[in-house]
Amino acid sequence: MTTIEDANFALQKVLDAGSQKNVIELAWIKNVRVTIPRVIVTLSLPSFANSQRDRIVQEVRGILMDFEDIDDVQIEIDNNPSKTESQNQSNAPELQKIVGISHIIAVSSGKGGVGKSTIAVNLACSLAKLGLKTGLLDADIYGPNTPSMMGVAEQNPKVTEGSGSDQRLIPINKYGISMVSMGFLIEEGQPVIWRGPMLNSIIRQFLYQVEWNNLDFLVIDLPPGTGDAQISLSQSVPISGAIVVTTPQQVSLQDARRGLAMFKQLGVPLLGIVENMSVFIPPDMPGKKYEIFGKGGGQILANENDLPLLAQIPIEIPLVDDSNKGVPISISQPSKESSVVFGNLAQLIKNQFVKTY
Repeated sequence: MTTIEDANFALQKVLDAGSQKNVIELAWIKNVRVTIPRVIVTLSLPSFANSQRDRIVQEVRGILMDFEDIDDVQIEIDNNPSKTESQNQSNAPELQKIVGISHIIAVSSGKGGVGKSTIAVNLACSLAKLGLKTGLLDADIYGPNTPSMMGVAEQNPKVTEGSGSDQRLIPINKYGISMVSMGFLIEEGQPVIWRGPMLNSIIRQFLYQVEWNNLDFLVIDLPPGTGDAQISLSQSVPISGAIVVTTPQQVSLQDARRGLAMFKQLGVPLLGIVENMSVFIPPDMPGKKYEIFGKGGGQILANENDLPLLAQIPIEIPLVDDSNKGVPISISQPSKESSVVFGNLAQLIKNQFVKTY
């Protein structure tokens, strides 16, 4: 006859995709009850593991149904937050400083397709090259491209000891940058269809349940637009400054204006404007520059809001090719014009926040 011990032992085959620890060890499966021919278990996942729920449920049910005397498996979902998570949620929207992080820089855009993630990734790399301890949080829940751009798409973050929501994610480290992304937690091509409360929960998990280790800067790549993720973040942590990314053409400016208005309404300090795709530099004629998306848009937006135009990033073939290979141009080709501009942008931010003696 199947016992509780038999069930617990068998369920050790079910693993967390990131840490490769089993669900019994992680205490994600608990309160196993065996009443032949039925087994009842409780599934209690931390928010950062919710993307694995369907797989884990399927594997747990399959393993338990393999016992000859079991023909019914009931899986209860424990939606009660842990003490730690409840404390965090009770403080919202009060701003909570993240222990171990000195400055948070948010990179935002009013619309997709303007190269916001490219800016965030290369800014983080350039800050790290200045000797600053840097983290990168890919909070673009619906389009997490950072793992591919950093060449770590096949890696999975590990989980610290503990149980349930008291566990913490250990960031992936690449190019001296500590990195966390939704892309690590979902299968490639899997859609993320979440409503506001669940989205807010995972954003808070990425902020407060990650082993950030004494960072000078945490660069956050926000999703485009002015939705729940941006508002949740802005009302959770003290953002040192936000950068709004645009391109030169008018349609991009219209969306960027909405992003700027949102940050102003939420009381988030604005560092300035970054104009991406300012010019195209052909590889065979590096002295030529073509304004294929028009010109002046970033400066117009900056002037309208009494903000500095922090940088104008050109389009260069290696900027695209190297990113596709998982090596940001700031790392792969530091002498390219775009790399130099990213370096200057990082230096501006360092000068504003880091005092030197």
